[in-house]
Amino acid sequence: MANGFKEWQVVCDALASGRQSLILRKGGIHEGREGFAFAEESFFLFPTRFHNQDQYVREGEVDPAPEWQEGEQVKITHHCDALWAKTLTDWDQVAALEPFHIWTEETVRQRFDWEGKGMSAGSIHVALVRVRELSQPWEFPYGPKYGGCRSWVKIPEAPEGWQEDCRFPLGDDAFATLNDRMEQILG
Repeated sequence: MANGFKEWQVVCDALASGRQSLILRKGGIHEGREGFAFAEESFFLFPTRFHNQDQYVREGEVDPAPEWQEGEQVKITHHCDALWAKTLTDWDQVAALEPFHIWTEETVRQRFDWEGKGMSAGSIHVALVRVRELSQPWEFPYGPKYGGCRSWVKIPEAPEGWQEDCRFPLGDDAFATLNDRMEQILG
């Protein structure tokens, strides 16, 4: 099985375009007693179609499709490698990341302040990811095991050779510059 990371479709689109290379996450209701963690360094983006996405982002086109139904074909188009992940507890550092993601300040602040399921108020997880577009998207049927408010799901193995001819939306130089900028902001 492969690792899938559930994320709103509009955020997947931002990651796929190179507009965003950060993932900010507090965690879902079903993350378990320990709460959310960037448990995987390598994963496929599993797009979700949460219907209110447009209320929580500053940019991006939201397709108001209903959430996945059993048997629908999930299309996987992008893979990520997390270069690093941190838990931030300084709101000023979190606020300084605003130019590098599409979420509204209110959305990020609500996540930062939320407490529950093993996660304390005044914190948020952030990861810098290197995104690659698969040369050939692959599909599999949606099932109940992919549902629920959780970040990580096990998905079928990717087709053989999926890493061949991948395209990086953000070039090497631009990504290195972004990584340097993150080090300046986050230390």
